[in-house]
Amino acid sequence: MSAAPSFPRFRDARGAAFNGLALTYALGGWGAGLWMITRDAWLVAAPGVLLLFHAMLIAAYLVHDACHDAIFQRHEHNRLAGEVMSFVAGSSYAAYERIRHLHLRHHRERIDVSCFDYRAFLRRAPRFVRGLVVALEWAYVPAVETIMHFQVIVRPFVVRDQRQYLPRVLMVLALRGALFAFIGLTAPRALALYLVAYALLLTGLAFFDAFHHTYECYFEPGATPPARELRSRTYEQAHTFSNVVSLAHPVLNLFSLNFGYHNAHHERTGVPWYRLPALHAELFAGCPQVLPVRELFRSFHRNRVRRVFDEDYGELGDGPGRADRFVGAHGVSLLSVV
Repeated sequence: MSAAPSFPRFRDARGAAFNGLALTYALGGWGAGLWMITRDAWLVAAPGVLLLFHAMLIAAYLVHDACHDAIFQRHEHNRLAGEVMSFVAGSSYAAYERIRHLHLRHHRERIDVSCFDYRAFLRRAPRFVRGLVVALEWAYVPAVETIMHFQVIVRPFVVRDQRQYLPRVLMVLALRGALFAFIGLTAPRALALYLVAYALLLTGLAFFDAFHHTYECYFEPGATPPARELRSRTYEQAHTFSNVVSLAHPVLNLFSLNFGYHNAHHERTGVPWYRLPALHAELFAGCPQVLPVRELFRSFHRNRVRRVFDEDYGELGDGPGRADRFVGAHGVSLLSVV
């Protein structure tokens, strides 16, 4: 006789409060944002776009914490939270366990790992496609991130060894298609507003992901990366950066659920998001790897076209403008590398 399913229990007492609020905000903000963008009044619809964007951003980072079993005590409850938050973030075309598997490889092997090489895809594509992608990125439209998310849906239809994932894709397409068909019938303008919110989400994810690492990127299946012992903990920290929203006002880092404290996260991967500021203060205060986002805006702007095809992530310099040569990564979101 099988045991009755247990009620999800948070990792600790603080988690019950902080993760309870974060999960409620992500799910409630998503629902409220969808309702707000269907309203006729722009004073309601415009804030709804921003709420929808931020709720999806928090959901994406909760998927990340779930991958490390940092929300609930039991793995199956973290998996459930990860699946729900992935649906909110629009990335549920791939199963949560696939997302988790590649993200944990990122930590174990100290590489950026992906199942899709968008640069190779663009090099094979007609010239006008490459030109369009470059033009869109120049105009701050997240074309590369759109390709990365769209390929998760398309590849099971066209790649033979991806056919096993097709039932999942069809199921999610049906669910999300029904949802957005209802929204479109209710308020056609809302579909365009949702796309604006989703573009903001992809831009936000791209910005933070761009400056977390200067790891090498490997594609699965494909070349086998060098043995793990060649990438020590020292290597990991030397190639990891903390792009915090603010050092002077730590509460502002809640905008990205403390995801900017990335050196602290890589030092102790099981530490939940609400404990990362204290760990960062203990281990990485004053570390040159800490990059407030105000130091990264210029690099993100200047290198937005170069980043599309450049496989060299660049390097961190010294003094004013130290991030100018930090080109950054592209297409490495844990939600879309599957």
